[in-house]
Amino acid sequence: QVKVVESGGGLVQPGGSLRLSCVVSARPTNDYAMGWFRQAPGADREFVATIMWKGDTTYYAPSVQGRFTISRDNAKNTVYLQMNNLKPEDTAVYYCAADGPRTAARSQYPYEYDYWGQGTQVTVSS
Repeated sequence: QVKVVESGGGLVQPGGSLRLSCVVSARPTNDYAMGWFRQAPGADREFVATIMWKGDTTYYAPSVQGRFTISRDNAKNTVYLQMNNLKPEDTAVYYCAADGPRTAARSQYPYEYDYWGQGTQVTVSS
């Protein structure tokens, strides 16, 4: 079983930046998608970004396109989410998901992932 641990959340002012990290206990054997999702209180879990272990294919939700960047370090089994120009509506618990689908288009759906971290809180407020 893959273990997933997120870190890097915190409180920032609007326009600020954070970098989230996701450490995975084992690299998926088929180099499937890794994803970031977020969930605000009372809301559904929302897709944020996805990256493949191999090929660097990325996929972003329109709400974060141009502001967030997902990246990876395969040697460290780590995925990052660089979040710039944060907005209050970005406030949520951010979850890292492992062992997603083969294609980026399908990676937007939470049910496509087999393993999840505990989440890290991101709060954007003045």
